[in-house]
Amino acid sequence: MKIGIIGAGQIGGTLTRRFTALGHKVAVANSRGPETLADLAAETGAKPTSVEEAAKFGEVVVVTIPEKDIPDLPPNLFAATPVSAVIVDTGNYYPRQRDGKIHAIETGLTESRWVAQQLNRPVVKAFNNIYAEHLLKLGKPKGTAGRIALPVAGDDPAAKAIVLKLVDELGFDGVDAGTLDDSWRQQPATPVYCQDLDAEGVRHALSKASKERKAEWRGTGSSPGTFENPA
Repeated sequence: MKIGIIGAGQIGGTLTRRFTALGHKVAVANSRGPETLADLAAETGAKPTSVEEAAKFGEVVVVTIPEKDIPDLPPNLFAATPVSAVIVDTGNYYPRQRDGKIHAIETGLTESRWVAQQLNRPVVKAFNNIYAEHLLKLGKPKGTAGRIALPVAGDDPAAKAIVLKLVDELGFDGVDAGTLDDSWRQQPATPVYCQDLDAEGVRHALSKASKERKAEWRGTGSSPGTFENPA
């Protein structure tokens, strides 16, 4: 499969490494330009490219950049991307630590629904609730007891099926977490977030999530502050 990855940070770099190792053709981009991805390309065999080219490259395109940077992506980025392409959003909203205050999310819009509106394309939410190191190292063969499971939320069953298949290839059990409007159940501070649960545990955690965003995960007038002293 051809996979475009926009963002080469912790999750983007990890998915580049894992997908290329599985034999997928990967084109990876970041905001600083293809020349800054030479080391990652040499390590993995992925094609370093522009954001615009990565958006058109794949049958699947993974957008894995901070929420605060989503509005800075090129306008109409996916205008030339086939409608059949599956767009995956791995993002999380960290208002006090990184992103500042995003009004639409603060007033109840799910993080990935906001991303979909910014991109003007449907998205599937996945890979947002696991540490990058665990995504890199803790995949196990299907059927292994205690295999970590990852929730996948989206409105298009066919698109979700593709992402769930990729999750399985990476060594994790995929759990259908409902529609994109249900994806709040896997946002930061919910019971499923960064807990490395098996499939039964993920389903239980999703059912126990509260839609009320905890105070420490809401923005303030001085957000984002700093990592040492988040506002």
